[in-house]
Amino acid sequence: MTAEVPNTNGEEDAQEEIEKGQPLISHLLELRNRILNSILAVVIVFVPLFYFANDIYEFVSEPLRAYMPEGTTMIATEVASPFLTPFKLALVLAVFVAIPYILHQIWSFVAPGLYSKEKKFALPLLVSSIILFYTGISFAFFVVFPLIFAFFAGVAPDGVTIMTDINRYLDFVLKLFFAFGIAFEIPIATLLLVWSGATDVESLTKKRSYIVVCCFVFGMLLTPPDVISQILLAMPMWLLFEAGILFCRLLPSQDQ
Repeated sequence: MTAEVPNTNGEEDAQEEIEKGQPLISHLLELRNRILNSILAVVIVFVPLFYFANDIYEFVSEPLRAYMPEGTTMIATEVASPFLTPFKLALVLAVFVAIPYILHQIWSFVAPGLYSKEKKFALPLLVSSIILFYTGISFAFFVVFPLIFAFFAGVAPDGVTIMTDINRYLDFVLKLFFAFGIAFEIPIATLLLVWSGATDVESLTKKRSYIVVCCFVFGMLLTPPDVISQILLAMPMWLLFEAGILFCRLLPSQDQ
């Protein structure tokens, strides 16, 4: 009577599958922790901002209120708007303030899989993208808003009193904040396209006229239907594209 030899092949295969699945599980757990840390950062920033939500809204609405006729004020056409509108502004502002930390969490999750040369290239781009995003928002608030609100107030027909709803105004400015913040990322997008090999500087230079047209088309789609705000978005987009081309010429190629 022969002794039975235990079949260990199945156990070894199962153990191998478990070991292969562990890296995926660890990555998912790390991703969950990164997301939770980002949400926690937004909540921590939001709590003190909400305490000053009304003051912050007064500051954000100043570019419009400065051009409203004397004796007029902004209005709230919905019952909950006096509470929900400053609440929404504080929440969005908390996300804006926490963007560096959120991007740091993304970088910490992605960086281990990058080569050293890619890390040296990606980290300055990450910092530059944050600076450009904030620059775009600042440009919209301090340059674009006074010009377009002065234009809107100046073209109002006689007998029409400007009394803007606070929620509508907030939606309007948030749309422009995102539009200008994203538009100012054009140099980063240009660098990534060239560095990744998707295109080259000579090809982008030859297509400059098409890109200028695209800038004005995006300016028309992302801004209110007036010529001033469209030009104020399209012109910086074009100049930032030219800046991206210049940086691409100065930086070494990926193969070097």
